[in-house]
Amino acid sequence: MSSDPNCIFCKIVAGQIPSRKVYEDDELLAFHDIAPWAPVHVLIIPKRHIASMADVTEAEEALLGKMMVLGTKLMKELGVTGGFRHVVNTGRDGGQEVFHLHLHVMGGPRPWAKG
Repeated sequence: MSSDPNCIFCKIVAGQIPSRKVYEDDELLAFHDIAPWAPVHVLIIPKRHIASMADVTEAEEALLGKMMVLGTKLMKELGVTGGFRHVVNTGRDGGQEVFHLHLHVMGGPRPWAKG
């Protein structure tokens, strides 16, 4: 599994930085965002370092689908019933702040802090 020793999300995967995990398997880790935009805001990341959606190839097709399905499952488990958003920011101009692919899944009653 590839990782970047300077990447905060790789450090979370490695257990070097704590997180409030909601899901983990061999490929993915999901945890609560430390600066949530919505009442429920989780991040889903691949354990393998992929810098952004711009670096995704057909080899990651199943992984991306798994991330989307997991987001829906987690929102149900976390009690979100009125709708939610899946968001992936790509590159600096796309609003990406951490350069490790991550899927924001946000839901809960409005108003939200952002979005």
